[in-house]
Amino acid sequence: MSALPPLPPFTAETAKQKVKAAQDKWNTRDPDLVAPAYTPDSVWRNRDHLFSGTAAIKAFLADKWAKEHNYRLRKELFAFQDDRIAVEFWYEHSATPDPSSQWFRTYGLEHWVFAPDGRMRSRQMSGNTVPIEPGERWFKDGVDVNEGEVPAGHISAK
Repeated sequence: MSALPPLPPFTAETAKQKVKAAQDKWNTRDPDLVAPAYTPDSVWRNRDHLFSGTAAIKAFLADKWAKEHNYRLRKELFAFQDDRIAVEFWYEHSATPDPSSQWFRTYGLEHWVFAPDGRMRSRQMSGNTVPIEPGERWFKDGVDVNEGEVPAGHISAK
C-alpha cells in the first residue's frame, strides 16, 4: 500500500482534511473502500467491540451497515497533535430500509493514531445512541452533512 496523505505530523488544515476524507469514505458504507485507510494490524475499540486487522474491520463494518439503514455521518475535528487526531461525530440511521421506521442518532468521540504512511493504526470510539423522531433528524435526504446544523449543546463550543 502506498502512502495515504495527508501524512503526520498534522497541521490544523491537514488534520481537518483527514477527518473529512474519513467522513466521506464512511458515508459510502462500503467496507472495501473504508478498510484501506487502516494498517493491516490496526487496533479498534468500538464501544464494547475490541478487534484488530483488516478482515475484522471489514466484517465489523459490513455487519454495522447491514443493521444501520439510511446511514448519514458527520465528523468534525476536535483536537490534533503530531500523529493523533480526536474527532467528534454524529450519525443518524433508521432501523429498517424504510425511512418511515424508527430513527436513531449516535453521538460520540474517536481517538485516532496514525502510522507514518498516513493510515490509521488505532481507532478508539465511544458513543451513545438515542432514538429520535423523523422530524428531529439533522441529516435529511438532500442535506449535505457538512451543512446540516448541529445545535448548541450537541457540539463542543468553538
